[in-house]
Amino acid sequence: MDIKSPNARSRNMSKIKNNKTKPEMFVRSLLYKNGFRYRANFTALPGKPDLFFSKAQVALFIHGCYWHRHDNCKYAYTPKSNVDFWIPKLEKNKLHDREIIQQLLSKNIRIIVIWECVIKKMQKDEDYCNKIFTEIVGFIKYETNNFLEI
Repeated sequence: MDIKSPNARSRNMSKIKNNKTKPEMFVRSLLYKNGFRYRANFTALPGKPDLFFSKAQVALFIHGCYWHRHDNCKYAYTPKSNVDFWIPKLEKNKLHDREIIQQLLSKNIRIIVIWECVIKKMQKDEDYCNKIFTEIVGFIKYETNNFLEI
């Protein structure tokens, strides 16, 4: 049983942003101040990547652990109320993500997925942040693989 009324729950859910989130802005700022230029929320590609590096043909997605169902993550909990609605909805999100990845790979666009929990840890630990940043830069500039999930 939900402790909020349907109207209150709807109001709460409608306030959840889908772009310019704190994790997204953290990654954008980190990349921009290190000389990377990108298109934000690039609508010309499937899935509207959070960042698109046109020269390198790399799409970067910042996935919220809850909404995109990060495996074995404490933030990807299952709601206790209205389970008949939420479980199919969240599974549909995962399916949609896989479809978007396949569409982008078929267009020879390489993909980076960064999870919200990783960004939270990056914000708290400078050494970890540098390690992840180096991994991202290496993928954008030098990597020949098509997919990186952090």
